[in-house]
Amino acid sequence: MGVGIQVTDLNAWYGANHALLGINMNIPANHVTALIGPSGCGKSTFVRCLNRMHETNATARVSGEVRIGDVDIYAEASPVEIRRRVGMVFQRPNPFPTMSIYDNVASGLRLNGFRNKGVLDEVVERSLQSSALWDEVKDDLHKKSGASLSGGQQQRLCIARALAVDPEVLLMDEPASALDPVSTAKIEDLIFQLKSQYTIVIVTHNMQQAARVAETTGFFLMGKLVEFDSTHKIFTNPTDKRTEDYITGRFG
Repeated sequence: MGVGIQVTDLNAWYGANHALLGINMNIPANHVTALIGPSGCGKSTFVRCLNRMHETNATARVSGEVRIGDVDIYAEASPVEIRRRVGMVFQRPNPFPTMSIYDNVASGLRLNGFRNKGVLDEVVERSLQSSALWDEVKDDLHKKSGASLSGGQQQRLCIARALAVDPEVLLMDEPASALDPVSTAKIEDLIFQLKSQYTIVIVTHNMQQAARVAETTGFFLMGKLVEFDSTHKIFTNPTDKRTEDYITGRFG
């Protein structure tokens, strides 16, 4: 089962640029939460703060509190531990090009010291099953590289790689924006299936996608969280006029 995420007065900077301004958000467990807003509004910075990837930028710093379950991720855990608990899938598929399909999925486990072939085989199969890719690649696990797959398959391979280390939270930064409609539909179906096991946060520019996959939605604008509510309410009866203007295409 996934865990909820509680964000309290989160601020983030890149050098002098104040990228996130006092974000407060309670992300429910075992739900999909969508983050929408125009480019440069802070969505991607926000999700990177949820697994401490933000701090890989030398000029970055944060203040405030992010709790995943009972753990304050900036005070009580190492970045390595948090990134194991919080998986990340990026906009463009990024399989390791020189590794086989099998080795791509197993890479995180091996970094964490797993060497037992039986365990690796079991986790690789389970992860590929969970990412709806197993039937398409099971005969080529060691024959083909991750980079030889189609774009949609590569993205599902990256999801399998994230799931292999048994995270509690899955972050997705525009996971379907570079994909064709058929592959996008497969990713959306997969998200819907995975939410029973994981807490999922997805950044998307696609309003229809947010409406299809997410139970809750947050609207970001210029580093601020303007509105956070049920997806149905955000799209049919938003509280803030700026949310309505964005959703109806008046800007963005």
